[in-house]
Amino acid sequence: MTARRLVYYAGIAMICAWILVPIWLIAVGAIGGRQGVFLWPKSLWPREFSFAAVELFLRIEGVGKALWNSVLAAALTMVLSVALGAPAGYALARFAFRGQNAYRLLILLTRAFPIAILALPLTVSFIRWGLYDTVFGVALVHTALALPFAALVSSSLFAGIPRELEEAAWVFGCTRLQAFAKIVLPLALPGIAATAIFAFVISWNEVFAASVLTVRERTLTAYLLTVLSESPLHFRFAGGLVLILPSVVFIFAVRRYLFAMWGIANR
Repeated sequence: MTARRLVYYAGIAMICAWILVPIWLIAVGAIGGRQGVFLWPKSLWPREFSFAAVELFLRIEGVGKALWNSVLAAALTMVLSVALGAPAGYALARFAFRGQNAYRLLILLTRAFPIAILALPLTVSFIRWGLYDTVFGVALVHTALALPFAALVSSSLFAGIPRELEEAAWVFGCTRLQAFAKIVLPLALPGIAATAIFAFVISWNEVFAASVLTVRERTLTAYLLTVLSESPLHFRFAGGLVLILPSVVFIFAVRRYLFAMWGIANR
């Protein structure tokens, strides 16, 4: 084995450990029982296997509603990010216009403003518009966070699809919209799916905006921040497991689109 290949595999192992070890520790703390949380060193498999903490956590009043609010906000964020980001990415990839580079920079600059600075004006504006303490209002903020990534990734994906394919469709009688729907969109679908996954994860994990802009309609992250601050440690691990499990399952379910995205991006 060459030194380059050894470094390559070592890097992959480190990245996998960086991602999987925290998930494993949370899972062991959640299903390892009250005493299993404090055992060290941790065993690969918990000595006491029990879902009691997770079941008790799910029975806490308000958890079910918060979980549904998180799913709904993440789904709305995913749809809005793709619906707004994909057309913007297509325009950046296919059309040359004055200020194009400045427009790309402005898209990135939207992430330069911390959400904490915008908390007060957002709260005042949402109260005036009737969006305060609503799932849709939270989804709008999460869409603003995910939209720069959606637009720029979509732009790179559409730029990797040859323009000649669309031109050939025009020759055979398709309109620009028909050529996009029949030729470009199917080829870009894996990348758009990856963009949607990213938007879903951003919304699912975001806590600050959801805490500031909601009181009764809190998402799961905001609810956990409030409820579990004084809870026993194994309940906190149970809440963490409930929080990360849906996003992990969602990413695993659509993993084939993630792998297919690289084939388009490298063309």
